[in-house]
Amino acid sequence: MLRNLVVDRPNQVWCADITYIPMRRGFLYLVAVMDWATRRVLSWRLSNTMDVEFCIAALEEALARFGRPEIFNSDQGSQFTSPRFTEVLTDAEVRISMDGRDRWMDNVFIERLWRSLKYECVYLHAFETGSELRAGLTGWIGYYNARRPHSALGGLTPDEAYAAIGAGGKETERLAA
Repeated sequence: MLRNLVVDRPNQVWCADITYIPMRRGFLYLVAVMDWATRRVLSWRLSNTMDVEFCIAALEEALARFGRPEIFNSDQGSQFTSPRFTEVLTDAEVRISMDGRDRWMDNVFIERLWRSLKYECVYLHAFETGSELRAGLTGWIGYYNARRPHSALGGLTPDEAYAAIGAGGKETERLAA
């Protein structure tokens, strides 16, 4: 669905992915929902299992805070193809797009987020507990959204790009009030 599509505004396309986060002992899974045009992380959740629940929670938070995208893109993982997850999208009248099998480049923006997050946060700290990891990720994602400029955004941060381009979502309306 995204082939040859020009993505140039917030809430046109969102994407999601799950990554594995190593800790001093064990690991957790992280899911994030990202706006493609601005690279802004809209929501995220941690889980110790790969069930669909934490993915739905992240999606529902993004929808509640930012409105709805026109298109939602993910890989073909069981969490994103589950009837419970896709029902949330279809109920919100969002078109569903999925990457080709073994085509990580189809979701390259969130893959790049994972690389930055791991090298700039996770690998530099040996998080002991889930609450320590959650606090570390909260700080890093806050930095990423609000203070980390992106060359693809003309030097703007994701938050600046989201506001500058004009998202028209619920969060923009709330911030303006």
